[in-house]
Amino acid sequence: MNEHRDYLVLEVSDLDVDVLTGIYSEETHLPQPLRISVRATLEMAAHYTPDTLLSQSKNYMDLKHAASTALPRDRHFTLIEAVADHIIETVLLQDRKVRHVEVKIVKLALSERGESIGITMGRARK
Repeated sequence: MNEHRDYLVLEVSDLDVDVLTGIYSEETHLPQPLRISVRATLEMAAHYTPDTLLSQSKNYMDLKHAASTALPRDRHFTLIEAVADHIIETVLLQDRKVRHVEVKIVKLALSERGESIGITMGRARK
């Protein structure tokens, strides 16, 4: 029998962020547009009432910060996997209640007909 557990997921989806990334010479000197989504699974409180404090959850603006302003603007990431790893580490360091982080990155410059080309990476707290 499958065991069902309670969970809380905070999400920030479809942030368009320019990041220095790429392996080809035409990519390495200019920021590339990436579409970034972040999902963080948290320890959940036993119950949420109308006056439950934010400390029982997490500010989802922290996820937005990790996927945008917390990314170094002057650092080149060879792979978008490294961008995802940086975001994951930032979110895990922000709050001990975060148990798992998933980051999806779409390279917008590769899209020819609206398709999404990129990666999804997830890491659990160890």
